Amino acid sequence: MMNSNHNVVQRYNPENIAKPVGGYSHVTKISRHAEMYVFSGQVGVDMNEHIPSDFNQQVTNTMGNIVAILASQKLTPDHVVKVNIWATEEIDWDHFYGIWNQTFGDTPPSMTIAYVQGLGLPELKIELDVWAAG
Repeated sequence: MMNSNHNVVQRYNPENIAKPVGGYSHVTKISRHAEMYVFSGQVGVDMNEHIPSDFNQQVTNTMGNIVAILASQKLTPDHVVKVNIWATEEIDWDHFYGIWNQTFGDTPPSMTIAYVQGLGLPELKIELDVWAAG
């Protein structure tokens, strides 16, 4: 993935702490001249307003929705600085990281994951809260 954030966002994994336990960066630095973007939590609804019952399909749709909402602001996944992940069931990490790595490449944003009892609608199984700078 080509870095298209024009050095607005820089990511690091300091050598004085343990390596990340997943596909994320420990530190994300934002240029002082950047604009911050905070997006509402993105879910697995498709363009026909259908929420699939399959968890992995919700993951796939959610990542596509993130790319689309970023593009609506002329941003790319390279501009994402932090993602909070809320899931109601265990994540299939092979599937998740396949799409995550395809979306964010070799230097992914900072990440937090939490398992919760429920989200805004009972059929939602995953929601990603995305912050970006551009």
